[in-house]
Amino acid sequence: MTLPFEVGVVVRDLGLMERFYRDVIGCRAERRSRVPESVGGPAGLGGELAVVWLRVPSGGCVKLILPRSAPVSGYVEPLPAGRPGLSYLTFHLDDVDPVVAALPAAGARPLSDPVVVRARGRRISFWADPEGNVVELVDARGGNPGPGHSN
Repeated sequence: MTLPFEVGVVVRDLGLMERFYRDVIGCRAERRSRVPESVGGPAGLGGELAVVWLRVPSGGCVKLILPRSAPVSGYVEPLPAGRPGLSYLTFHLDDVDPVVAALPAAGARPLSDPVVVRARGRRISFWADPEGNVVELVDARGGNPGPGHSN
């Protein structure tokens, strides 16, 4: 492999999703592009695409993909994590608490109660982003979680 891993997420609202992953999760907008129908069509992505590349600070990239000629419609409930195929995006953070605190105002929904759990010396939180994609937040602080979080 020659570059860090990239993942593509097909979205309905490119601006909303860029703000979510940039302002709340902490990715950095790196570039924007239009992908012609000659590439997007054969890839099964509905023709011409608008794409925003968001750099993950620790490496890798999230590509937000908006089909221009066949827009994505309707909200889709998050799929269960135990199904075959891509289940969720994981972001490793120094501290999940400030991100978890900002997620509801950004349109995300918690997928567990309690919102933050401890497992194997890590603190983990699962959320559905504003369009229903599942996001896992992980920090290595195995200490005492704050109020409202699990042991």
